Amino acid sequence: MPVLYDRLLKLKEMFNSKFGSIPKFYVRAPGRVNLIGEHIDYCGYSVLPMAVEQDLLIAVEPVETYTLQLANTNPLYPDFSTSATNIQIDKTKPLWHNYFLCGLKGIQEHFGLSNLTGMNCLVDGNIPPRSGLSSSSALVCCAGLVTLTVLGMNLTKVELAEICAKSERYIGTEGGGMDQSISFLAEEGTAKLIEFSPLRATNVNLPSGAVFVIANSCVEMNKAATSHFNIRVMECRLAAKLLAKYKSLQWDKVLQLEEVQAKLGISLEEMLLVTEDALHPEPYSPEEICRCLGITLEELRTQILSPNTYDVLIFKLYQRAKHVYSEAARVLQFKKICEEAPENTVQLLGELMNQSHMSCRDMYECSCPELDQLVDICRKFGAEGSRLTGAGWGGCTVSIVPADKLTSFLANVHKAYYQRSDGSLAPEKQSLFATKPGGGALVFLEA
Repeated sequence: MPVLYDRLLKLKEMFNSKFGSIPKFYVRAPGRVNLIGEHIDYCGYSVLPMAVEQDLLIAVEPVETYTLQLANTNPLYPDFSTSATNIQIDKTKPLWHNYFLCGLKGIQEHFGLSNLTGMNCLVDGNIPPRSGLSSSSALVCCAGLVTLTVLGMNLTKVELAEICAKSERYIGTEGGGMDQSISFLAEEGTAKLIEFSPLRATNVNLPSGAVFVIANSCVEMNKAATSHFNIRVMECRLAAKLLAKYKSLQWDKVLQLEEVQAKLGISLEEMLLVTEDALHPEPYSPEEICRCLGITLEELRTQILSPNTYDVLIFKLYQRAKHVYSEAARVLQFKKICEEAPENTVQLLGELMNQSHMSCRDMYECSCPELDQLVDICRKFGAEGSRLTGAGWGGCTVSIVPADKLTSFLANVHKAYYQRSDGSLAPEKQSLFATKPGGGALVFLEA
């Protein structure tokens, strides 16, 4: 913890020079890497992430006024000030302070409070932004924990995770809850199988002979600033409704692909067969979806689609459902292999990660040329498996690398991807690093 202690001391000094006072407490929330289970949490399925050591820290001082003052140690993120009695979140602009406001508003609404006390906050983070390592969710979680601490209230980690998952949607992202759950429920030394409805976390011990390495493609993607993410959420919802209708279920009540499987009481493998029968690979138009469900275009827009997907002209339902059901099965296989620990564990986990990337690339279409190139380079230089992690369309890859190959792997990947002859990438020290499972969100009181 000496590095964290040094950061806290430095943050205290910067807080003092910014606000002319000393923080009363500090809150930490980690970033995360999802080892397997991409884009399935919002479909109701389990995921398998771990917290990374990179994190966000916030130094906090409650004040007597009703003013909330936010500052960031990174000059790229401008100061922000607002009345704590009237929190407004602008969905059209995913600015950094809006993520803080999401967490604050989530706690405020949970307790039904009209007025909040003011506070001075200084944020410091070393999670690379827009990299798929969940820096935005870490800020939402930090802000939720900050607000809870200022209020002197208590909630369980599970309650906090659920509130923060719900409140991040204030910014317009229809996420599923994995990022907030691992931020609060993470434990040092273990990955977690995160299950939903009800939210729970189970330890998954990773193989000792391998290391997980994160590599940043240096292509930035802001989940809330693009419609890609919300279109995928909607395609999965529509696929669930068409599958439910095909199987004569009450389709209008169904929102998630997992609900269809649960109602039918069949396996994930059987759901893949149902998908083959019920859906066609050609894209669906809004008009065809309406014909399948027996509804009008107006009903589709007002009752099913989110405002930011009103104008979408094609929906790839077959491909998205195929990805979700196969990826959900890969998560359970990954956990089973970790538990049984056969001699070829690392190779088997690598194969699952490779299958996951192929499905993300071809069926979910959430990769990009740079991520595909980086995955290929990682496999070429010794990774048993490599895949995009996070929402995709940029951000990071995660690779499973035999421990004895780590040094040469890092050197070779650095040379092949980051030291390009055209100098197009400016690598930072955060671009390529081995990581191990870190701990979850914490509050430190000023001694």
